[in-house]
Amino acid sequence: MDDILEEERKLRRLRFVVDFALEFIRTQDIPHDHAMHIVEGVRKQALKLFPGKDETFDIIYAPRFKRALNEKYKRD
Repeated sequence: MDDILEEERKLRRLRFVVDFALEFIRTQDIPHDHAMHIVEGVRKQALKLFPGKDETFDIIYAPRFKRALNEKYKRD
């Protein structure tokens, strides 16, 4: 039971970090390079919480960041 609670806690933390980073990127006047560093930091945090889940991050969260970056910096 404690394992499930710990997993849920880590997942809530990751969701918070992802949502916060996305909102920060969308609303702050920052250069593209800075935004990319933020995305990489979130990825590192995700892999610290969930080691070995690189592919999961790439499937679930990377597209959200890509969309946000494309919208903000007008890239395709």
